[in-house]
Amino acid sequence: MEMTTALWSFALVVGLLTLTPGLDTALVLRTSALGRRRQAWGVVLGIQTGTLIWGTLTSAGVTALLTASQVAYEVLRWAGAAYLVWMGVGMLRKRGSAAAAEEEPAEGGFRYGWRRGTLTNLLNPKVGVFYVAVLPQFIPAGAPHFAAGVALTCVHVVEGVLWSTVLVGFARVLGGWLRRPAARRLMDRVTGAVVVGFGVKLALGD
Repeated sequence: MEMTTALWSFALVVGLLTLTPGLDTALVLRTSALGRRRQAWGVVLGIQTGTLIWGTLTSAGVTALLTASQVAYEVLRWAGAAYLVWMGVGMLRKRGSAAAAEEEPAEGGFRYGWRRGTLTNLLNPKVGVFYVAVLPQFIPAGAPHFAAGVALTCVHVVEGVLWSTVLVGFARVLGGWLRRPAARRLMDRVTGAVVVGFGVKLALGD
């Protein structure tokens, strides 16, 4: 398989994965809908930072430890589950008032969002397992393993940023309505429930 063919094939696979609604989509939409544009882009780039780290570690062979060591996988799985449940419960406890909207840092919003996005991605061992299982299959025989793996990962990152741009734009169009107290309460409850659900699912190993 030529490198060009590998890039296009991998782009198709991860493109479908990117378009599938999930935790990343919920976090980006919620942050954008609250009008925190800098924080939203922090979440977007944090998620993609996590993706790049997973892809780079896989290309270097490090993430193979996740499949080789049950202990390493379990530690990461429980840490990720605890973080997601904690974050989701925090959203569910929001009051939906104007004061509650200020509970998350306004200053340094990008850094806050980046940290949240990065941790959410890195503490999900299923992302690492996905890369361990899928990425090597698209690296052409004879190609530099590390360089080819990183190049493929960058395709995933670019697609993730492009799709997130669409999500941010969509949330901005509906921002006026979504920033109403009632809409904000509903959005926090729905997003919080989704995040907690992902945390519980991760804890149960499903």
